[in-house]
Amino acid sequence: MTAKSFAMAIVALVAGSSLATANDDVLKRISDPSGQVIQTLDYANTRYSRLDQISTGNVGQLQVAWTFSTGVLRGHEGSPLVVDGIMYVHTPFPNIVYALDLDHDGRILWKYEPQQERDVAAIMCCDLVYRGLAYAQGMVFLSQADTTLVALDAKTGAVRWRVKNGNPKKGESNTATVMPVKDKLIVGIAGAEFGARGHISAYNLKDGTLAWRAYSTGPDAEMRIDPEKTTELGKPVGKDSSLRSWEGEQWKIGGGAPWGWFAYDPKLNLVYYGSANPGTWNPSQRPGDNRWSNTIFARDADTGVARWVYQMTPHDQWDYDGVNEMILTDQVVDGRTRPLLTHFDRNGFAYTLDRQTGDLLVAEKFDPSVNWATGIDMDKASPTYGRPLLNPKYGTEAEGEDVTYSGICPAAIGAKNQQPAAYSPASGLFYVPTSSLCMDYEPFHVDYASGQPYVGATLNMYPAPGGNGRTGNFIAWDNVKGHIVWSIPERFSVWSGALATAGGVVFYGTLEGYLKAVDATTGRELYRFKTPSGIVGNVMTYEHRGRQYVAILSGIGGWAGIGLAAGLSDPNAGSGAKDAYAALSSYTALGGQLTVFALPGRP
Repeated sequence: MTAKSFAMAIVALVAGSSLATANDDVLKRISDPSGQVIQTLDYANTRYSRLDQISTGNVGQLQVAWTFSTGVLRGHEGSPLVVDGIMYVHTPFPNIVYALDLDHDGRILWKYEPQQERDVAAIMCCDLVYRGLAYAQGMVFLSQADTTLVALDAKTGAVRWRVKNGNPKKGESNTATVMPVKDKLIVGIAGAEFGARGHISAYNLKDGTLAWRAYSTGPDAEMRIDPEKTTELGKPVGKDSSLRSWEGEQWKIGGGAPWGWFAYDPKLNLVYYGSANPGTWNPSQRPGDNRWSNTIFARDADTGVARWVYQMTPHDQWDYDGVNEMILTDQVVDGRTRPLLTHFDRNGFAYTLDRQTGDLLVAEKFDPSVNWATGIDMDKASPTYGRPLLNPKYGTEAEGEDVTYSGICPAAIGAKNQQPAAYSPASGLFYVPTSSLCMDYEPFHVDYASGQPYVGATLNMYPAPGGNGRTGNFIAWDNVKGHIVWSIPERFSVWSGALATAGGVVFYGTLEGYLKAVDATTGRELYRFKTPSGIVGNVMTYEHRGRQYVAILSGIGGWAGIGLAAGLSDPNAGSGAKDAYAALSSYTALGGQLTVFALPGRP
C-alpha cells in the first residue's frame, strides 16, 4: 500500500463507517495529520504521519523552536497531543496536565494537578511513568497512577467526571494511556507483580459509567469469552479454558494485567491488546499454561466479548509480558490482500496474524540472540501448532526454586518493551526500538498478601553476546517475510517510541538523550540533537499555521532508567535493571522537558 492509498483508506474509513456515529469527531481528527488526539496517532497503531514538509532532504536543518519544562523528574513516556492550536502535555506521577498555547510558544492556558496518595508510588513496578492522554468530544482523558480516570474540559481544564478503575490497596495501579472508541473509553490496569488480576474496561464517554469489563483470567463469563465462538488459531477455546489451566484458585491472583497499548479496527469493530505476565514470576508455583496471560485479545468494542485469542508464551517462565502494541495493516500475503496484525513481543518473536480470524501467518525472531525457544511451531497439523519450541536449557523451573538459571536471552525486560514501533506504508517496513540483553534468573517461593509484592524471582541482566557491550538496536522489519532489513546499533536499549513520516524520515530517541532522524529506506542517519535528559518518550509531529514541528519529551526513567531516576543503590534493584544500565549516569541526568523542533525560515 502506498502512502497516498493509505491516506485515502483512512478518509474512506471515516466517511463510510456506520459505527462512527457516536464519535465522528475523533475519527475526523485522526484523519487530519496536522494534529494528534490519541497516543498511537491512529487506531491502527501505525505511528505514521502524512506530514511531509520535513523530509530526507531538509531534516538535517532542524532547529529548536521552543522548549517547556514539566517540573517533574521521573521517566517521561508517551507524547503530547495537539488539538485546535492547543498542545496537551502530561507528566509522570503526580500526573500533571498542561494545556499550552501554540500561538505563543507554549504559554500555559491551564494546569490540572491531581491530588493522589503518594503511597501509590510504592506499588508502581518500573518507575512512575505515564504513557499519555487522549482526546474525544471536547474532553482530555487522564488515567492517573492511582487508577482514577478523569475527563477534563479541553478548553478550561475543569473536571467533567471522574471514576476509580482499580484499588491501589490491592496492588492495582496505572501507567497506560486510554483509547476512545465510538462512545466508550477503553482502559487497562497494571499490577501483575502484586498479584492483581488483570482486566480491560470500557467506560461511557458521556458520564464515566462502566459499560463492560473483561478479565484476563477466570470464569468464561467474567472473561467475556464464549467457549464455542471465541477461538484460538481457528479452534474454539472450549469451556473454562482459563480455569483448566491454573491450579486451584491461583487464577484469582494470576496477573495478566493489560498495561500496554490498544488498537481498533472500525470495520471489524474489534479492539486489540495484549495481557501481561502471570503472577508470580516463580513458575513452579503456578503449574499449567496460565491462560490467558501473555495473550493477544481481539474483543468486540460494544460488548467486550472476545472474538479470538492467541497465547504467545504459555506458562511464562521469564516475565515476557505480551502487552506491546498491535499494529494493524492491510498487506499482500500469498498473492492476496489480508487484514494483518503485527506484534513485536517481549519474548523476542515478531508475530504477524490475520486480525479478522486470528490465523498465525509469521512468527520469527527479531533479535538474533533469543535462545529460550528455537522457534514457533508453524505446522498446522502439529499438536503444538503456534506454541514456542522451548530450549530446555533456558527454562527456569527444571531444577526447582532457589537455583540460578543463567544465560537466558532475552532478559525479562524483553527484546522490546512497551516503546511502540512505527509502520510506513510508503516503504512497507516496520521501525522497531529494541533491547539486546540476557539474564540470570533465580526463582524463589513467595506467599501472596494483598497489596504486597508478589514477584518470586531475582534477576541479573547484562548485554547479549556479540554486541560489543551495546544493549540496543533500532531495526527495520519486514513483517511478511519475517526478517530484519537493516539495523542500527545503539549503546543502550532504545526506549523511545518511533515515528515514521511521509517525508521519508523515521525519528526515535535514545537513553543518552539524542533525538535522531534516519532515512526510512536505508537507515542512514540524517540528524541528531542532544536533549537535556534521556529519552523514553515517543516522538510526535504536528502542523501549526502551515509549519510542521517535531516534539519529544525527555526525562530519563522507565524500567531501563529506573536506577538513575530513582537513585537506586542495590545492584539487583529495579528488577535487575540498576546494574544493567549503570553507565547511563555518565551520559545523562534527570530532567523533564519538552523540546519542539522546526525547519528555519518557514512561515
